[in-house]
Amino acid sequence: MFGNYLSRPNVKQPILTQYCDGRRVTCPNWMSQWGSQYLGEQGYSAIEILRNYYGSSIYINSAEEISGVPYSWPGSDLTIGSRGQKVLQMQEQLNRIAQAYPALPVISEDGIFGPATQESVRTFQSIFGLPATGIVDYPTWYKISEIFVGVSRIGELNP
Repeated sequence: MFGNYLSRPNVKQPILTQYCDGRRVTCPNWMSQWGSQYLGEQGYSAIEILRNYYGSSIYINSAEEISGVPYSWPGSDLTIGSRGQKVLQMQEQLNRIAQAYPALPVISEDGIFGPATQESVRTFQSIFGLPATGIVDYPTWYKISEIFVGVSRIGELNP
């Protein structure tokens, strides 16, 4: 649910959802780990579980853009033949990651998704437990961003 958020129709303020583990903290009639698990085992979907706790007017929406990462998802898969700024951004990030993970091949930063970029993506996916397709899909894009932030330490404040 990384790129998703909860909303209610005609409500602009954030939705407060609270969670209790049901063991250390009990919250009668609130969402709990074991209560959710029980509903899931009964065949409830994610939205049905949420509506069980928060009412029928709650919805799961997908964010158009994710902030807090260097670049947001381009909106479609990047694969052989893809070109442009998003390909260049991804190539730059993969090359920075390669400094910390030498098994990842360094590639040309030219904004063109060719065979070398595909192989670098495939290697990255293999290293980080993703299906090694060589295609930059939504999960791969954000895993590249996550690892890039970690190795480049851009999330740290410098006094």
